Amino acid sequence: MTTPNPSEASTPSQPREWMPHIWEGCDFFAWVRLLLRNRLAVSPPQLYVAFIVTFVSLGHTLLRWAQDAWYGSRLDRVTIPHSPLFIIGHWRTGTTLLHEMLILDPRHAYPNTYQCLEPNHFLLTESLFERWFRFLLPSRRPMDNMPAGWERPQEDEFALCMMGQPSPYFTIAFPNHPPQDLEAFDLDGLPPRAREGWKKAFLRFLRHLTFKDPRRLVLKSPTHTCRIPTLLELFPDARFVHIVRDPFVVFPSTVNLWKALYIVHGLQRPTFAGLEEYVFNTFTHLYARLERSKHLLAPNRFHEVRYEDLIADPIGQMRRLYERLELGGFEDFLPRLKSFLAANAGYKTNRYREVSPELRAEIERRWGHIIRQYGYERKS
Repeated sequence: MTTPNPSEASTPSQPREWMPHIWEGCDFFAWVRLLLRNRLAVSPPQLYVAFIVTFVSLGHTLLRWAQDAWYGSRLDRVTIPHSPLFIIGHWRTGTTLLHEMLILDPRHAYPNTYQCLEPNHFLLTESLFERWFRFLLPSRRPMDNMPAGWERPQEDEFALCMMGQPSPYFTIAFPNHPPQDLEAFDLDGLPPRAREGWKKAFLRFLRHLTFKDPRRLVLKSPTHTCRIPTLLELFPDARFVHIVRDPFVVFPSTVNLWKALYIVHGLQRPTFAGLEEYVFNTFTHLYARLERSKHLLAPNRFHEVRYEDLIADPIGQMRRLYERLELGGFEDFLPRLKSFLAANAGYKTNRYREVSPELRAEIERRWGHIIRQYGYERKS
């Protein structure tokens, strides 16, 4: 069945701010592999982007070598003293909001936007860029109203992309090609050598973060929802918090997310062909994989929260999260949380017009078991 296109966000239009392409953070060898496996199929209007990234990526590789030479084996000897806290959940379920809240705790650290987009040399260059190049990022993200900036928390999946590791996010670069690296959702489908390479690169990135800040890392990436077994191999004592949101809202919001990323960061003029089916399939796969992995987690290492409950009672829900995961220190964290809530009291999310009856029926047919599992049935 071909589903109707969901309506676009109904928020007032705003002037579009200039922003760099995420691929400008790529290592040279990662960039060349991405181009070659997509047969250099860059749309003519985006050729200048490919030209710029090619030369910039050479600089990133040279800076990576310089960083490795400067710090030497010290980076390889870094130990990660605290198992990370992973925020998991489908795109557009509130993972960013939960990330923003958890990193208010002074005991927590996180990868910021600069570190995730420049993972190859941020130890050497971050202070310079934060001081002199803040203008290179827009004030807000292209897909919603959340603030943007080099210091803001970011998905570590982007760092893995910039380091050349397999990732479904490479689909953003060539959106008119079939979805890329789907086996990197679970990692189980990767060849053994590639899977070990992914684990090594992930640990390398986390060691570099820990070298700069030894506090417990709070990591957020929807793709990690499928990777619990592998993440437990690396961190047996890791904690996971899963956030879920009304699937009838998640579907149009996720479609809008990918459209925004394809337009802003794609190297092709996107047609969006098959996008709705991609959203349907990845949602189903993500929740199926999560259900198969839950039994691996002790009750005090896994917690679920509904976005709607978090919005309605943020203090109560965060208190419950801290108690369930045995994080401790909630009363010390509470004043910062209250200040954050007061400062963001006027924040409004993008709103979407009601989906059509036909699309609603298809969402119910495809995702009905998840809708019922988390209590999102629509009352007639």
